[in-house]
Amino acid sequence: MKRLAILLALAATLAPLGAVAEEGMWTYDNFPSQAVAQKYGFKPTQDWLDHVRLSSVRLAGGCSGSFVSPSALVMTNHHCASDCIQQLSTAKRDFIVSGFLARTAPEEQKCPDIELNTLTNIEDVTARVTKAVAGLSGKDFNDAKKAEISRIEQSCGADTKIRCDVVTLYQGGRYNLYRYKRYQDVRLVFAPEFPIAFFGGDPDNFNFPRYDLDVSFLRAYENGKPAQVKDYLKWNAQGASENELVFVSGNPGSTQRLLTISQLEFLRDVSIPTRLKLYAELRGIYTQFGKQGLEQKRISQEPLFGIENSFKALNGEEEALLDKSFFAQKVAEEQALVTQMINDPAKLALYGNAWGEIAKAQVAYKQIYKPYFFIERRNGFSSELFKIARNLVRGGEERGKPNGKRLSEFTEASLPRLTQQLFSSAPIYKELEEVDLTFALTKLRENLGVDHPDVLKVLGKDSPETLAKKVIAGSKLFDIAYRKKLWEGGNQAVLASQDPMIKLALLVDPEARALRKQYEDTVEAPEKKNGALIAKLLFAIKGTSTYPDATFSLRLSYGTVKGYQENGQMVKPFTTMGGAFDRATGQDPFALPASWLAAKNRLDLSTPFNFVSTTDIIGGNSGSPVINSKGEAVGLIFDGNIQSLGGAFGFDPRVNRSVAVTTNALTEALGKIYRADRIVKELQGN
Repeated sequence: MKRLAILLALAATLAPLGAVAEEGMWTYDNFPSQAVAQKYGFKPTQDWLDHVRLSSVRLAGGCSGSFVSPSALVMTNHHCASDCIQQLSTAKRDFIVSGFLARTAPEEQKCPDIELNTLTNIEDVTARVTKAVAGLSGKDFNDAKKAEISRIEQSCGADTKIRCDVVTLYQGGRYNLYRYKRYQDVRLVFAPEFPIAFFGGDPDNFNFPRYDLDVSFLRAYENGKPAQVKDYLKWNAQGASENELVFVSGNPGSTQRLLTISQLEFLRDVSIPTRLKLYAELRGIYTQFGKQGLEQKRISQEPLFGIENSFKALNGEEEALLDKSFFAQKVAEEQALVTQMINDPAKLALYGNAWGEIAKAQVAYKQIYKPYFFIERRNGFSSELFKIARNLVRGGEERGKPNGKRLSEFTEASLPRLTQQLFSSAPIYKELEEVDLTFALTKLRENLGVDHPDVLKVLGKDSPETLAKKVIAGSKLFDIAYRKKLWEGGNQAVLASQDPMIKLALLVDPEARALRKQYEDTVEAPEKKNGALIAKLLFAIKGTSTYPDATFSLRLSYGTVKGYQENGQMVKPFTTMGGAFDRATGQDPFALPASWLAAKNRLDLSTPFNFVSTTDIIGGNSGSPVINSKGEAVGLIFDGNIQSLGGAFGFDPRVNRSVAVTTNALTEALGKIYRADRIVKELQGN
């Protein structure tokens, strides 16, 4: 009540903060078409929305994309397909360095791990989930909710070409069943060289102006042939123009705009600093490893890129939460909501305890955060082989349970994706595995302490380096056939295995499961139950005029192509291809590939290259198409500016910008630099 009194005192001088016109990552069943029409004179019809939705794809690893031809050609980012590009590469033929082009259909190469999803149907299942958890709390609430979600997802049946996900929206205020068409035969068609896909490297990352051709083209296959799709985005090689209305259709990963202040404080003070420190050290580890030789550089480049990107994004989130004025705005939003509740006795009785219960959950989370983070979340066992081992260990046990009692990643709806990864032909590099596991075990010991029971149990008399080398050298999990043998043999085969990595996973699994259960019962359950109550309060006040937090499910945002002010200077919305040559120094990360230097005289250097818009995006939107009002592709999202990193917690239309490649530059580069005539003709409908 003391906290509530403080909130009310401050709220008296602050007005409620509503969503601004262009803010929002909207679900397709609640898109504000009328608001768009009132401001821009264009109203997306249901047919328009359905066409764009069915033209959009999700890459199950954490990115977005779109169909851009009837033969299921998919446009996405280079960094979204970089795992595939790396996995198809060898020491003798490094597609990261040289790029990749399939000049004929038979040359298109299958990606080991990529799964594409197209959202075909949305069904509101809120009533079913709400009824299942009515009157429950804590463990009972969580168990009942997961069991009901599992039952709903099972409605897809055994068809592995269909995927069903129950999506939690508005912190549990609403639940939708999303049905997807699943493609697991996905092949690489084109990727440029890494130096132009990530031109400017880390110094330019999350900045603008930019000069990146961050693109890859994939193709979805069915029954060994290119899939045929009715809905795809027609290609507009003229791109977008300044002040034009544009839309972004993609799968934003996660925002925390509806979190309470206590949850934001936990992120700011506990979670983000822990992860930032880990990423900073790991970045140094990968950098030094890459300096040992060309092969070490090749195999560590992709994980290094991922760590650098995550570090910079997380650092931006921390800066936003440390910014006093920004945090004060979040406090004001919560205060305004509490004020409206406290003035209505009926609402106070229903929702008054929600903030306090969530705050208690943060206290509980702080007590278990480090062991949960390092043991259950595998940050103390960062290794592809260990990940495989844990999935085999848990899969053997979980698949013997009723579907509703399983861990979420082992439900029938989740198994096709899990087994695709488990039996992937992607190479696992022994030397890099040793680096990863040695570092992880070192951090496990450092953060939990030398005398922690689990540290003693894991390391015994070994050093982290000794144990890492021992379990990796003795493991047979490099062999896909051996993994399949253990999977098919079930729990009995796993328990009988003498593989040292399996034995390590078995050794830590009891404590890992206990930590997961403790987290789910004391943190996750109260957060979800009381977050849902706050969401219902918001519904009672605003209805569906607000949008839900991002959940790596399909959303549509809108805005205009527009520059912004930075440090007193106007940042123009477009760069040109000529600007890339002006910016080039010949030294990494500002070295243009030889293909670009050779083609310079053939290029129209005034061609628009990258551009910014006021569309609201976040991580996960990478690879999203930028679409005009005609439903045509005019760009490809690949980044946001530095100001957008606070977008996890709020949106500032004055400076938040998404960054995209123009279709102008894509057409120019494909035709004049890469001679990718087959792709250009396909994009143009020939």
